[in-house]
Amino acid sequence: MEDTVEDPPTSAVLLDHCHFSQVIFNSVEKFYVPGGDVTCYYTLTQQFIPRRKDWIGIFRVGWKTTREYYTFMWVTLPTDIKSKSTEQQEVQFKAYYLPKDDEYYQFCYVDQDGVVRGASIPFQFRPENEEDILVVTTQGEVEEIEQHNSELCKENQELKDSCVSLQKQNSDMQAELQKKQEELETLKSINKKLEQKVKEQKDGWEAELLQLKEQNQKITSENRKMEVRVDQLQVQLSTQEKEMEKVVQGNQDKTKQLEHMKKENGQLFLNLTEQREHQKTLEQTVEELKQKEATAVKKQQELTDQNFDLSKRLSENKIICDALRREKEKLEGENDFLKREISRLMSYMGLDFDSLPHQVPTSDQGGAGQSPGLVYGNPYSALQQEVSHLPIRLC
Repeated sequence: MEDTVEDPPTSAVLLDHCHFSQVIFNSVEKFYVPGGDVTCYYTLTQQFIPRRKDWIGIFRVGWKTTREYYTFMWVTLPTDIKSKSTEQQEVQFKAYYLPKDDEYYQFCYVDQDGVVRGASIPFQFRPENEEDILVVTTQGEVEEIEQHNSELCKENQELKDSCVSLQKQNSDMQAELQKKQEELETLKSINKKLEQKVKEQKDGWEAELLQLKEQNQKITSENRKMEVRVDQLQVQLSTQEKEMEKVVQGNQDKTKQLEHMKKENGQLFLNLTEQREHQKTLEQTVEELKQKEATAVKKQQELTDQNFDLSKRLSENKIICDALRREKEKLEGENDFLKREISRLMSYMGLDFDSLPHQVPTSDQGGAGQSPGLVYGNPYSALQQEVSHLPIRLC
């Protein structure tokens, strides 16, 4: 058998599940001479797509599963797997790995799932002899051979039919055996579960019995305690009866107090009615106050809006006041500069600036007077007049 690194994929699939027509073997000889390499030629049909783990094995005729191969070779995938053309492929078996006996063998194409896709005609490995070259037979021998072949064909057909029947019986027996095994496994599982359940119930019963014994001891102890307690309760009952008589007497006194309280309750009810009427009056007064409050809130909102307008106008007047103050400071600076210029000119002309008459403007002149110390008048008087007429508030 061929010494390879990896064994081919095989299966226990029977012959009736194989597809021998998807791969066709070509040019298969009736026998091959031992000691030489053997080339196997084959063609893939369009219905079959080869895969990487497909292989071709040499099987002895009469094999049942693909595990019975003698030797094998990995197939080479075509360059174009999807092509519809049916080109002939080939693999070569080395002479060292070929069978050495003269039994009948055949090529089988097995895919990577272990399913046979094609098988060749049988052949032998034996040397060539003269009988294979030329065989001379008589007419009687031919008829005898034909009759023998007919008997062999008939016997072969009977064997095939018997084989099919045996295969069917075997399949039925295997199915029944599988079913019985499954039933046996199910019964074993059920039996195991029942044993486990019985064991658990037994353990539970033992634990429950032990617990009942402990409870019985506890109940006995509690009964003894209860007897002592009953004696104590009887003494307490006698005491409570005496106290009950006192309570009954007290209840009679409380009944008299209750009648007195009922009379007081009637008087309180009358007072409550008067208070409710007074409350209605107060509610009406509160409603009127709410209406007045709403009017006051509305009035307050109006005053708030007016206050906002006044604040806005005040801000505007402040801005104008600041502008006038800056303008005043600017005019005072210019006035000082003009005074210095006039003093310099008067000194240059030989006049005394302090001896000149000064006209001081008054408020009666409507703000149109000249600034003190200006001979030719204030050039910004017109601006001051315009500003003086502006309405200034809160500046």
